[in-house]
Amino acid sequence: MSRESDAEQPGPSGGAGDALGGGRPASDVALPGVLPAALRAELIAFRRDLHRHPELGNHEFRTTAALKARLELAGLAPRVLNTGTGLICDIGVDGADGIDGANGADGGDSGGDAPGTHGGAGPRPMLALRADIDALPIPDTKADCDYRSTVPGMAHACGHDVHTTAVLGAGLVLARLHRAGQLPYPVRLIFQPAEEVLPGGAPDAIESGVLEGVGRIIGVHCDPKVDAGRIGLRAGPITSACDRLEVSLDGPGGHTARPHLTTDLVTAAAKVVSEVPALLARRVDARAGLAVTWGRIEAGHACNVIPQHAELSGTVRCLDLDAWRAAPDLVHAAIAEVADLHRAKSVINYVRGVPPVVNDGAVAELLRDAMTARRGPNSVEDTEQSLGGEDFSWYLEQVPGAMARLGVRTPGDSARGDLHRGDFDPDEASVEVAVELFTAAALLDGHRM
Repeated sequence: MSRESDAEQPGPSGGAGDALGGGRPASDVALPGVLPAALRAELIAFRRDLHRHPELGNHEFRTTAALKARLELAGLAPRVLNTGTGLICDIGVDGADGIDGANGADGGDSGGDAPGTHGGAGPRPMLALRADIDALPIPDTKADCDYRSTVPGMAHACGHDVHTTAVLGAGLVLARLHRAGQLPYPVRLIFQPAEEVLPGGAPDAIESGVLEGVGRIIGVHCDPKVDAGRIGLRAGPITSACDRLEVSLDGPGGHTARPHLTTDLVTAAAKVVSEVPALLARRVDARAGLAVTWGRIEAGHACNVIPQHAELSGTVRCLDLDAWRAAPDLVHAAIAEVADLHRAKSVINYVRGVPPVVNDGAVAELLRDAMTARRGPNSVEDTEQSLGGEDFSWYLEQVPGAMARLGVRTPGDSARGDLHRGDFDPDEASVEVAVELFTAAALLDGHRM
């Protein structure tokens, strides 16, 4: 497969300038102009192809192969994770991407420190751009849509195809800028599998070494409540912690005519459903936002038989990191207390999920400045902390970073569905917006270090 010609690269508006330390205002850093029409069309086609062929967590083989092929076509050297799906790709690191690091496109000195170094002090930690690549096990219910899922029971209903395409597009732009000597510092692309599978694919990706050499990390998540062309942002926690809870209740069973002679297991289950959240509300600071919500309850087979077994499952969500760390013991104690009161034996399986995403203030400001530089001050809105979970949080346990809420709602249109619904259909203009955000953030980050 032949490598792309440098003649195809988008021309930066005035050049990216030398790599300067000590910080540089966003207004002083020239950023690439609008995406070339051909690249914009290619990215939309790529995203639609992903949307037609969704793959569940840890089975994203086709997606991984498509990304690898496109990055190699751009002259890059992506590396598949040792989990078998997902990949990373470094840009601007000598020997890692097949592109000469220290020289400009004409082979001459590009000025300033060589990409990948910092004032002669050795390799400088990279900025990582992260995307999740997996889909969901729900059917695609969109009508009259030529890019709807072709895989029964699976759909990209959380926007991961948008995230993936945006990081790919940013990587292609940054690789072209690097060949022209205009990428001040190196960047790593992370395409992570299995975000939707608790505790997420991030821990395995970290174990695979995706953060080695990384100093900061950024990402986006589609938000159908925000208009395309805008992002939602906040410093501090932007998502909640999310764990899974499974409870089994057991008793001797009996006749519904004589509940006083046995354990009324249905009543016991109902009390667990209603009283456990109430107990927790009195044992945890309300500002921590610890909430148990039940999604499934199952017991019995006949109207006149008290069952011997009941099962409940739900989620535990928490806005506060300290409360999340204490949640398993608190939830275990509350369930056991209620079950014991009703003479039911309880078995609790508390499955750790993800901590909250806590945005680093400086990296959040980088995203704000990058978006403002590309789309103006009205393109960034303050957002509330979401109750959704995101395994991007695991990266932030290791390095500072930030996630933005990417607007995907067509202005004036509220009929595109919510996340995790089969009719979710993000405005494709958001792909270009995210590419611009990632690209601008990489350039601004380089000039500030």
